[in-house]
Amino acid sequence: MSNPIYAVGDIHGQLGMLEGALERIEKDGGSDAKVVFLGDLVDRGPDSAGVIDLLLKGMAAGRNWSVVRGNHDRMYSYFLEDQPRPDPQVLLGFDWFNDRIGGKTTLASYGIDIPENARYFQIHPVARDVIPDAHQKFMADLPPYVLLEDLLFVHAGIRPEIPLDEQTEDDMCWIRHDFLNYTDPHPWLVVHGHTPGQSAVHMGNRINLDSGAGYNRPITAAVFEGRACWTLGDAGRTPLVP
Repeated sequence: MSNPIYAVGDIHGQLGMLEGALERIEKDGGSDAKVVFLGDLVDRGPDSAGVIDLLLKGMAAGRNWSVVRGNHDRMYSYFLEDQPRPDPQVLLGFDWFNDRIGGKTTLASYGIDIPENARYFQIHPVARDVIPDAHQKFMADLPPYVLLEDLLFVHAGIRPEIPLDEQTEDDMCWIRHDFLNYTDPHPWLVVHGHTPGQSAVHMGNRINLDSGAGYNRPITAAVFEGRACWTLGDAGRTPLVP
C-alpha cells in the first residue's frame, strides 16, 4: 500500500480553520504527510494573507505540500499583474471587488483599505506595493492540477472525456455543470472543490471537498489510501463512500 495522501478543501481566508485541519492531518499522518490544497486560498474569510503566509513558510521549511490554483486565486493574481485584468469567466457586471467574490476582504487582510466606489486602477498600485513579492509570485505560479498515482487533484474539475494535456485552466479553475453532471468514470478519481456543499461528498467518479469555508462552514481535510477516502475529524477518520 502506498503512503497516504491528504487533501484540504477550499480555505477562503479561514486561517484558524486551516490550522485546525493541519493539526488533524499531522495527528493522523505525522509532520511529513503529503498534503494537496485544492485552491481558493483567498477571499471572503478574514485572513487570506495569513493563509498564504502559512503555506509559503511551510513549503519553504520542507513540508511535503502542493497547492493547486483556484478561481479566486486566479482573480487575485490577475488583479496584481502589471496591468490589472478581470477574469474572463466572471459574470458581466462583477469583479474581484464585488462583495460576493470577496477581493476587498483579501486586501483588507494586508491592511489595504478600499474606499467606497474605488476603482481597480486606484487600488492596484497600492496593492502591488503592499503585498509581499513572495505572495504575488507564489499565487501567480500555482499549477492548475496535481496528479498523484490514481488521484487527480484540481480545483473545479475537468472537461469530461478530454485528455489531461488538453484541459484548459479556465475549466480546471471554473467548470461546474458539465463536470458535476457527468457520471461515467474518469481515468482517475478526481478530487476537487469549488462547488460548496454542507459537507464533503463522494460521487463515485469524483470527490468534492468544498464544505463551504467561504460561508463560515468548516474546512474539510481528507486522507486517501489508493482510492479509499476518509474525512478527518477531531476523533479521527470517518469513511467517505459513494
